[in-house]
This record gives sequence, C-alpha cells and structure tokens, in this order.
Amino acid sequence: MGLIQDQETHVRRSSSMSFALRWKHENLAKIILIITSSLAMTFMFLLLLYGTAIKQITLVVNGQESVVQTRQWELDRLLDERSISVNEHDRIAAPIGPKLKNGDRIVINHTKPVQLTADGTTETKYTTGKTVAEALKDLNVSLGELDKTVPSLESALDETTPLQVIRVKKETEQLTETIPFEVVKRNDAQLLKGKEQVVQDGQEGVLLKTKEKIFEDGKLVSESVIEEKTETERVDKIVAVGTKNPVIALSTTSPNMDEVTKNGVKFGYKQIVKNMTLTAYTAGTGGKTYTGTGVTEGRTIAVDPKVVPLGWWVYIEGIGFRRAEDIGSAVKGNIIDIYFDSRDYASRFGLKRGYTVYIIGPKKPTVD
Repeated sequence: MGLIQDQETHVRRSSSMSFALRWKHENLAKIILIITSSLAMTFMFLLLLYGTAIKQITLVVNGQESVVQTRQWELDRLLDERSISVNEHDRIAAPIGPKLKNGDRIVINHTKPVQLTADGTTETKYTTGKTVAEALKDLNVSLGELDKTVPSLESALDETTPLQVIRVKKETEQLTETIPFEVVKRNDAQLLKGKEQVVQDGQEGVLLKTKEKIFEDGKLVSESVIEEKTETERVDKIVAVGTKNPVIALSTTSPNMDEVTKNGVKFGYKQIVKNMTLTAYTAGTGGKTYTGTGVTEGRTIAVDPKVVPLGWWVYIEGIGFRRAEDIGSAVKGNIIDIYFDSRDYASRFGLKRGYTVYIIGPKKPTVD
C-alpha cells in the first residue's frame, strides 16, 4: 500500500513541473522585455537626473573669469543661458566631450577684424590682440630688427584703421671717387718773368666711400654716405712762376740808371740786380781767368756773361767792388762766384742768397 502511494506522488510532481516549464517557456520573452524596459527606464531616469543636476562651470570670457551654476548639459545651451554670443572667428577652448560636466573650464576669446598688409598682400585677419604688438604676435607675424609698423607697436588696435607691416632692409655699397689735384704756383727768382715751368706733375687721388641704402618693402627710400676713406693721396701740381726781370743787353753806351754812394765812393750804375746768389771758389796762386788775367782775391769774380759783361765792374752789397773776369759751368743767371786764395775759406763760404749787385761798367769808380 505504501508502495502504491509513492507512485501517485511521482505522477503528481511530474505533472506540476511540466506545467511550470510550459509557463516559463511561453512567458520568457515577456519577462525579458519587462526586465529590459525596466533597465532602460532606470537608465533614462538616471540620465535625466544627471542632466538636470546642478553643475559648476568656470567661464573665462575675454580674460574675465567667473564660476556659474547650471543645469544645462550642452555648451550652446549654456552660452544662450548666459547670453554669451560667439561667431565663427571667436576662439573657444572647452573640455573634450559632448556633454558638460561639473568642474569644466571653458575659455572664450572674442576676436575683432583687422585689415593687415604685410609682405605684399592685404587681407582681413581676426585677432584677440588689444595692441598692434599683441595682434601681430597673435597672428604669428614676425618682425625683423629694422621692420616697422603703421600704426606703431604700442598703439591700441582699431579695427577701422588698417595695419601695415613695413619690411625695412639696409644695404651698403662701396664706390670710388677721384680727388682732383690742385695747382700750386710758386715764385721762382731764377725764372724770367712771364715764364712758367712745371716742377711737379699733379696726380689725382682716390676716395673710397661707403654708402648706406635703406629699402622699405623693396623700394629705395634713402641713401647716405656713412664713411669716407682716402685710398690714394692726391699729388698737387707745382708750377714755378718766373719773377726774374729779363736781362737787358748792356754796353758801354747804355745810360746810367742812377748814382749811388757806397763806402764813400759815388758812382753811376747801368743796372741793379736784387736777390743775387753768392758762392766762392779758388784756383790756386798763379791761376788764369777766362779773360786771361791772373786770379786775384778782392777783385776776381766769375759771372754769367748774359747778366754781367766780362771785364765790367760791379759793386756787391756787403762785399765791395769786384771785376767780372771769369766764368764757370755752374755760374748761370743771377749767381756770382767770388774768388778766394784760401781753399778752406772758399769751402766755408758756402752759398749766400739775397744780395744786391750794382752793374757799373768797364771802369772802376774812384774817389773824386
């Protein structure tokens, strides 16, 4: 009997399990749908709760920083909420991601247009700079050491005023110029009046100049000489100008110019020669002159016959009366060579300039 009871219980249990399995199988899709929907609703609720949660956002607008509280989770909505307008040229720095998060920092810099001319082009640029210098730095426009801007770098940036960058370049070049020589004239007592003689030829010098040129945007605006150096010195031309009066051919019939008294002797003279040069010579005792007379100290002199006729007497200031009896290869023009017996004295006599000589005639003056 107990055995029969066990069999009935088994049948009932098998039947119950089959029913449960059939129910589970039939309703599994519904169960999964219910669970999925519950999870989605929970997620959406959490998302809505997160999106509408109050967040603290740091806003930096044109350098002015403020911390704001918002429920917005998109940047555009936050900007609209705060009445902050931006355009395509303004610069926004924000955290990466589609949604705003608590603690985010957003930097907004408004730009302004400026008409920039540089390096041959003119175009409209947008910058956050407040001065010309800041704008150029912001726009990555570099300036050379000599470059300049209009307006100046310190000027406040005005979007109505064009901004110009002027490229400045300096160049140096060297060139040579001739230095003209001068003509220097010097009086020459040995040269007849009216005659000129070149003593030294002139030569032009060379002047080296260093010139600096300044270009602005490729155009020459100024040039100046910054250094001068004499490379070759000039040589002046020297011309001797004759001051000597022409020699007048003298003869015994030539009239006296005047009379003078020297050392107590009064005499007339036919010509006076100033600036005569004196030298000395010796021929030894018993020597003969060109005219055949014996050389005599205190009387004999050698002359240029074109100036003093041979055989004529002269009076030499400071020396006395002498007679022209000799000539010499070195005695030309206004030179008188005085004879001395002593070779040593003649050597020490040297050369003496500036003497006045009176040309008298064939007869020696005597005291009346």
